[in-house]
Amino acid sequence: MCGVVGILGSNHVNQDIYDALTVLQHRGQDAAGILTFEANRVNLRKDNGLVKDVFQKRHMTRLTGHLGIGHCRYPTAGSSSPAEAQPFYVNSPFGIALAHNGNLTNANALRDQLFQDDLRHLNTTSDSEILLNVLAHEIYKVLGDDKYELSIDDLFKALEGVYKRVSGGFAVVASIVGFGLIAFRDKNAIRPLVYGERTVGGEKEHMFASESVALDTLDFDLVRDVEAGEAMIVTLDGQVHRKVCDETRKYSPCIFEHVYLARPDSMIDGISVYKTRLRMGEMLAKKIEKEWPDYDIDVVIPIPDTSRTSALQLANELDLPYREGFIKNRYIGRTFIMPGQAERKKSVKQKLNAIDLEFRGKNVLLVDDSIVRGTTSQQIVEMARKAGAAKVYFASAAPPVRHPNVYGIDMPSASELVASGKTDEEVCEIIGADKLFYQNLDDLIACAVAGNEAIQEYDTSCFNRHYVTGDVSEEYLDGLESQRNDSAKQESANRRDITVVNVDEAATL
Repeated sequence: MCGVVGILGSNHVNQDIYDALTVLQHRGQDAAGILTFEANRVNLRKDNGLVKDVFQKRHMTRLTGHLGIGHCRYPTAGSSSPAEAQPFYVNSPFGIALAHNGNLTNANALRDQLFQDDLRHLNTTSDSEILLNVLAHEIYKVLGDDKYELSIDDLFKALEGVYKRVSGGFAVVASIVGFGLIAFRDKNAIRPLVYGERTVGGEKEHMFASESVALDTLDFDLVRDVEAGEAMIVTLDGQVHRKVCDETRKYSPCIFEHVYLARPDSMIDGISVYKTRLRMGEMLAKKIEKEWPDYDIDVVIPIPDTSRTSALQLANELDLPYREGFIKNRYIGRTFIMPGQAERKKSVKQKLNAIDLEFRGKNVLLVDDSIVRGTTSQQIVEMARKAGAAKVYFASAAPPVRHPNVYGIDMPSASELVASGKTDEEVCEIIGADKLFYQNLDDLIACAVAGNEAIQEYDTSCFNRHYVTGDVSEEYLDGLESQRNDSAKQESANRRDITVVNVDEAATL
């Protein structure tokens, strides 16, 4: 999963892009990058690390220009080399830069096509570089040999060609030298992308971002979501153009954005993430009441941070005290997206500390947004017992995660998912809880649908193995298994140290 942002402004956009990326930092903590256009010059700075560490004053002063895109990255598979950081840039035709959130399910076939048919060399393992080169080649095809200027119609035709070739989940911001800003979203709208405007000194400015909270921070008004299969173009003179480039589109966005990925203060596809999580708490409370009417829970305690909203509403519905039993170290990253089991185990103990008074002698219900590997849940249950809890019950606001996500979330290989091939009772025993409650999938979907009834289908593949793009085979999943397991990630981390890439300064390309 990643965060993307693109801004066309009346002033230099480097600081606004930086500020937007800090707000989207939760979507990726592996690498960050900003690329700006000033006249016919392209300025780029990207490297591994958090936004605040990648960009220093010396970099920001060189990232000048009124048009730019930014990216914060977490790799779903493959290398974590600085060379894989985004945005990517290709100098022909015209000069195109691209930042991408998602995952292409036909990346291997596209890589072969680009080399054998399109005669394009790829320098990384990133499917984002593949997507950039597909876009560049489709623009070449539209222009032909005797055309030197790109029109709006030309670009939309090229984007239609991209949609015909590319499959998977993707939300993209791109820019072309001397032309403007582009945003497009896959035909299922799996990954989120929003558009906003603001007026500064009488001039209208334009912004695309993964989540609306990035718009809020910069005082942009949320205008709309980029729709499924839709592309939007903002030319340098501020004219906005839109077109549906894939008529086979069907809204089926990723429901895990509401479970975990997105910030609660974001709006996605017209749905409040916060209100969806409130409804998740209500539904989970009703399930507990139905299945365990004589429950002996003394207190409800969330596992910070994502589960707080659901846990609070669950406590209200069950008329139980809600308490903050764990204090979080704000300087530790999200354990769900930390590569390597050893790192995850170590980080949980560094990340959370229990308040003994809230646990001692009580039957506690711990609430989390989901259970993925089970490592975190197991350690937290252990922490609750050491803090003196008499009994430890566990509730997940999401259904059992039994299958990998293939559309841009670092959800591990099936063999590393604790619920894969196991019953709820077996998972309960593994994490060491006295009772375990999972959200029902139909209830989870209803929580999102209530926010926008126009969207009736969601990508729920990590729960039920239904992949909405229809092209995910057993062979593909087997390949994903070999890329995403912890040993593969450790090997990738070892290779990172010998990658030769000059990223010390903001470079003028």
